[in-house]
Amino acid sequence: MSEHTHHITPYKTLGIILVVLFFFTFLTIEITSIHLGALTVTVALLIAGVKGFLVLSYFMHLKHESLLLKILVAMVFVLFALIVLITFIDYAFR
Repeated sequence: MSEHTHHITPYKTLGIILVVLFFFTFLTIEITSIHLGALTVTVALLIAGVKGFLVLSYFMHLKHESLLLKILVAMVFVLFALIVLITFIDYAFR
């Protein structure tokens, strides 16, 4: 059996990540008020991806997991990006 070690993230780090997540949330809200055309949704989705990465890394402790699990989660992000890209291509050519 593998040896499991506990990784304790300091509260200060979690607080900083929380403030960054709040900042990105308010940035997403402000992006919707700026007229960027089709890029508005793209920028909002990119910000949501960064926020998801931060939550996975720090609050779900993914950065302390094995390489295999990190690769599997990365493949989910790639699949999500591919689905969004296909959706945008379909929308553009209608």
